[in-house]
Amino acid sequence: MKIVFATGNPGKIREAAEILGEGFELVTPAELGITEDLPETGNTLRANSMQKADYIYKKTGMNCFADDSGLEVDILGGAPGVETARYAGPQRNADANIDKLLSEMARREKEAAMARTNGLSTAKAQRTARFRTSVTLILNGEHHFFDGVMEGTIGTKRAGKGGFGYDPIFIPQGYTQTNAQLGDSVKNAISHRGKALRAMAEFLNGQH
Repeated sequence: MKIVFATGNPGKIREAAEILGEGFELVTPAELGITEDLPETGNTLRANSMQKADYIYKKTGMNCFADDSGLEVDILGGAPGVETARYAGPQRNADANIDKLLSEMARREKEAAMARTNGLSTAKAQRTARFRTSVTLILNGEHHFFDGVMEGTIGTKRAGKGGFGYDPIFIPQGYTQTNAQLGDSVKNAISHRGKALRAMAEFLNGQH
């Protein structure tokens, strides 16, 4: 099945191709001459993924899917959330995003420690976090939605050379290594996007 994946992120394309397997031919917007940034003005992951999928479908009329993923860090009150890719600015620089996240977490941890020193009963900050993905599939003009979650913690420094985005600092629950250290096959098996894409692939395979 030929299907458009509404992304220009090579890491996401590689991940999706591995998960979906040989029965699917992934096409990118750029291959269809669509080079502009896709709209992402929603205030939820699902709204953003649907907005991107709708944009591609209206442009091409082809079956397509889009994802929007967000990192929720508990000590930051769920931030960066829908601003995950643009946390340090519109340039979507992964290193800058990681630097800002680690800096903000360190600041919050210091504030909590100072509060405890002053006698306030502030719980010790936990570095717990989760990735969420919402995938919107448009198949023959109909919308279908698939979601995935990966729980974990945020490390204090980068580790590993693989993956993309926040992978060098995200340690999945049950593991001691970051996503960037685990390798694509392990990460895809447990990742938020992997869970959502496998659910989508199962759905698509059931349509034959």
